[in-house]
Amino acid sequence: MQSKMPSLKALLLALFIIAVVVDQSFVEANFPKSMYINWGAHHSSFAGNGEDLQLVLDQTSGSAVKSKRSFLFGSIEMLIKLVPGNSAGTVTAYYVSATVTSTGDKHDEIDFEFLGNVSGQPYIVHTNIYTQGNGSREQQFYLWFDPTADFHNYTIHWNPTEVVWYIDNLPIRVFRNYEKDGIAFPNKQGMRVHASLWNADNWATRGGLVKIDWNSSPFIARFRRFRARACKWDGPVSINQCATKSPANWWTSPSFSQLNSSQMGQLNWVRQNFMIYNYCKDTKRFNGQIPPECFKQQF
Repeated sequence: MQSKMPSLKALLLALFIIAVVVDQSFVEANFPKSMYINWGAHHSSFAGNGEDLQLVLDQTSGSAVKSKRSFLFGSIEMLIKLVPGNSAGTVTAYYVSATVTSTGDKHDEIDFEFLGNVSGQPYIVHTNIYTQGNGSREQQFYLWFDPTADFHNYTIHWNPTEVVWYIDNLPIRVFRNYEKDGIAFPNKQGMRVHASLWNADNWATRGGLVKIDWNSSPFIARFRRFRARACKWDGPVSINQCATKSPANWWTSPSFSQLNSSQMGQLNWVRQNFMIYNYCKDTKRFNGQIPPECFKQQF
């Protein structure tokens, strides 16, 4: 009778394939191994065996880190505890940005920015997406919790079909791929992960009316458990490799091509109760010429 148990050779091959898949789509969470300080070295520190990052802002400098690797598609997540107390004028940023074209008409970027406020007033979550240099796509939200009291999960999920912004696993925003209709989508450039804390009191709080109170400094933002389950960028060859539908490219699965009904309910709850600005509704800003993606299916 022929055994139905898999051979040792087949089992080892399967384990090897699984290991390769995991290696290709997961980046070590240890901050010193996966990121480096690119600004304000004396205002940044790693702790907790490399699992924790602290960024500091005072009158002399802010601070920032960015990932050593670039990615194209996948899921980028971070736990963040924002600046407590009077944070007016400060901005804590967490975003992915094109490796080569950091500015200009080819620039791609996907943003979370947290706009500080005076004590007792809510933070504003400022989201944006740049495609081919166009970044006039802001949407803003209040949070439904105190983001300074504990760490919360902020995730950018990005695949060939759509970009989704998540907070504690709740989707808050979607930007779908309508490239076939002439609307640019970030799918041809590797992006590094960035985190920073900086002085933006010329615009961050009430349009710049409220300035930083340096008596409240130093301002400290804390980051924990950086995870990049994403396709590693190896140059232009990655444009097709990272977009190819395969088990290794889990982000290309049909289940990630559109929010399901439960996620749509969560998204609608957030947007109906906590959204405070949507560029698609700002007719004055665009002189009546609303960006074309606003007329497409949004979710």
